[in-house]
Amino acid sequence: MSTLHVLSHSPFGDDRLNSCLRLIGADDALLLCGDAAYALQPGTAPFAALKARGLKLYVLAEDAQARSIAIPDWAEAVDYPAFVELSIHHDKVNTWL
Repeated sequence: MSTLHVLSHSPFGDDRLNSCLRLIGADDALLLCGDAAYALQPGTAPFAALKARGLKLYVLAEDAQARSIAIPDWAEAVDYPAFVELSIHHDKVNTWL
């Protein structure tokens, strides 16, 4: 069973991203939205952790754009309809509140 993990909080304010990365499985994916897009700032520990994992990583394009975050080639920008498709594609959705 695959899970889409949805993270919306800044990786610099708490430990949600690290907790998620400890639990995420090989068939799972991670969607960054809201302030979680800050994890894609080059030169930061969250950026390095995400890049090193090589997981299926998505980011809401409008959230990255609103924060002037460039989306690296190892992550995929999605819009809201694609977010819905990801939710349907995975067996479960886990939102890290």
